[in-house]
Amino acid sequence: MRTGLEADGRVEIAVADRGHGLSEDARARLFDPFFTTKPGGMGLGLSICRTIVESHGGHLWATDHPGGGTVVRFVLPAAEEKVNAG
Repeated sequence: MRTGLEADGRVEIAVADRGHGLSEDARARLFDPFFTTKPGGMGLGLSICRTIVESHGGHLWATDHPGGGTVVRFVLPAAEEKVNAG
């Protein structure tokens, strides 16, 4: 997992695996509600995650991991630190 504050004031989180990666079909439907690649999956996880991230002004996407697997990333606006004047 990688995190970082971007120059434009956004925070990026990246989570990578070294699995078998995504087929073209899975890539096209990855964030669709009720699409799953797991035999017992419900297909709601990434759809819900994307809705939450976007409702907070961010973006969620997936790419191939170099050497195999998938990287899922999201960015969100960084929260401004509130200073307590005391």
